[in-house]
Amino acid sequence: MKKIAVITSGGDAPGMNACVRAIVITAWQHDIQVIGFRHGFRGIVDDLNQPLHPDDMRLVSQRGGTFLKSSRYPEFREVESAQRAAAVLDKHQIDALIVIGGDGSFQGAHHLAKYWSGQVIGVPGTIDNDLAGTDTTIGFATAVDTAMEAIDRVRETAEAMARVFLIEVMGRHAGFIGLHAAIASSAESMLLPELEPQPKIAEIADNILRARASFPDSSYVVVVSENLWPGGVAELAKSLSKATGVTCHPCPLGHIQRGGRPNAQDRILAMQLGHAGVLALLDGKSEIMIGKEQEHVVEVPLALTFKRDKPLDPRLVDLQLGLQGVNFTSKKGAETA
Repeated sequence: MKKIAVITSGGDAPGMNACVRAIVITAWQHDIQVIGFRHGFRGIVDDLNQPLHPDDMRLVSQRGGTFLKSSRYPEFREVESAQRAAAVLDKHQIDALIVIGGDGSFQGAHHLAKYWSGQVIGVPGTIDNDLAGTDTTIGFATAVDTAMEAIDRVRETAEAMARVFLIEVMGRHAGFIGLHAAIASSAESMLLPELEPQPKIAEIADNILRARASFPDSSYVVVVSENLWPGGVAELAKSLSKATGVTCHPCPLGHIQRGGRPNAQDRILAMQLGHAGVLALLDGKSEIMIGKEQEHVVEVPLALTFKRDKPLDPRLVDLQLGLQGVNFTSKKGAETA
């Protein structure tokens, strides 16, 4: 093996730069050149390449975002796009490609492998933590920290004015950020896609009113996963304000959860998985994801990462539901403890 390529694809995640650093340094230690393509799969198709050298990696690990840039590129589902990407990779005599991204990126990598003879490996980089086959993904821990810090700040002003806040967190269609942020911030309630049955407005309103009856001078915080409520957290706040007679304030955290410097956990995870990815290529592996389960690096068939649902940890779900005193405890997609 003489040359590999790397891309960061889909939604950016803190720690992606640290992963690229580990890939570049490990590859050069084995006399392998590295090329980066900017803007993910789009960059391969458009041949937006740049050589990567260990000297360029000195101060990238602590930076958020991705210096290689990223993009969402739904056109890559088309056969022609994959064939064009394969032609570009062959033109540069690339032997293998490492894709850092989430499930959409891994679907793209799996699609490319049908039209390109080189090795393809995925490294999980997404704040959503929704990839099967790995306990955690690059960027998730930092996103939870960011959400927790933001909720703590909202809590301080909410407590000062005894207000109700509905705080919307990211996660696409998964409740990992919501669950962990709710526990860490001692939220009074959480609304996640995995919880069933989903509570009705009347039930949420009743919980708020009972809490205010017991603690009239205190705040009340509900953590809500995005894409859960029709119209988003703003519409939910309107409905609850009407049902309770109490002003409920919507607070979507938005893209602040993607930004910022990666924490130590994400930097270490990113470099561990990036390093392992290069070693897997040297072993001839292809169409796998390099993940981490029970503190061990694992190799998982790429297709399984996006074809299987990843459940929340039922012990953490029960912990939060028990602490907040909510009575609906059936979990859709949660494993048996």
